[in-house]
Amino acid sequence: MTEIILKKGKDKAVLQKHPWVFSGAIEKIIGKPENGDTVRVLNAQKDFLAYGFYNDQSRVAIRLIEWIESEIIDEKWYEQKIKNALQTRAHLLNQSSTNAYRLIFSEADYLPGLIVDAYADFLSVQILSSGIEKAKDIIIAILCKNLNPKGIFDRSDATARTHEGITAENGLLWGETPEAFITVVENEIKYNINIAEGQKSGFYCDQRDNRSFVANYVKDKTMLDCFSYSGGFTLNALQKGAKHVTSVDSSALAIETLKKNIALNNFEDTKNTAIQSDVNKQLRIFKEENKKFDLIVLDPPKYAPTRSSVDRAARAYKDLNRLAILLLESGGLLATFSCSGAVDIDTFKQILAWAALDAGKEIQIIRQFSQPEDHPIRLSFPEGEYLKGLLLRIV
Repeated sequence: MTEIILKKGKDKAVLQKHPWVFSGAIEKIIGKPENGDTVRVLNAQKDFLAYGFYNDQSRVAIRLIEWIESEIIDEKWYEQKIKNALQTRAHLLNQSSTNAYRLIFSEADYLPGLIVDAYADFLSVQILSSGIEKAKDIIIAILCKNLNPKGIFDRSDATARTHEGITAENGLLWGETPEAFITVVENEIKYNINIAEGQKSGFYCDQRDNRSFVANYVKDKTMLDCFSYSGGFTLNALQKGAKHVTSVDSSALAIETLKKNIALNNFEDTKNTAIQSDVNKQLRIFKEENKKFDLIVLDPPKYAPTRSSVDRAARAYKDLNRLAILLLESGGLLATFSCSGAVDIDTFKQILAWAALDAGKEIQIIRQFSQPEDHPIRLSFPEGEYLKGLLLRIV
């Protein structure tokens, strides 16, 4: 096995179980590893530190997977890691009220670059590292053995693969191809989701708890759901008795799916207005119309994919939230989110303070949101805490 020696003083993060080793930390490579190979990582004194996936095309040159030297990275090792991930979610998998979950969450489950979501009887898989790509056949066999799904679909079409030097993939890996729309249940609400063409892996189950909580504030109120996608916040609001919900998304497929989901749950379609539009543009239109809402949800896509893009993202977040705040009267609520891992919660709070100042309003934080338990966060890997949000009151 190839050995990689780190520069003196560059082993601190590895000893603290952080799973990333950047290319600049490498002193010497003994051997000629291929991208995706498992390598031994040593400190400057050549003491063993960890095993990891190597990739010379990625800024993260080594993704660490194991810190115990006696472990053998083979099929049994992968099966144990996958079983461990499934065991931590076993109490979720047996619920009748929800059948859409994240089963494996990359670094959080010691399998960097592997994401597996369960949607009813199907699995949606994203393989985002060259190391997991090399072990794909082993992993698919283990998933089949332990979960017996109807089918496993590959949604490895994320831009992260290009940074690893591997091409995008989208297609059936095993079993039956899911229909254009399959039905899943989340908190007793039904959703038609499109695994093959939907955003990310087909659905955003990371907002499960937050959608339910926000809906507690909407009875007999008007709500604006921005970046509504397939209607997660909209449907929860309608279920909890919202007076009217306006849903905005730029995607025609998202709007079509939202309408299907309203019908699927037998909600009154007269209580929803679905608008296909750019959110920032639509917020400005509402402002010109002097439109007001009781509660607004902002759940935008990732504005800051890297730390270098945080400043630009901060400006975008500030403008977006400023526009929303202007559409709320005193006592109105804003549920606002960021899924950018590079933007931490303290930075997000500062951005919102600036947005409120520019809007000439005062705000109070009444709830802080995070990701649900099937998206766990390793304390040794704070980058895994990507989803954050706040419920704000205009005062």
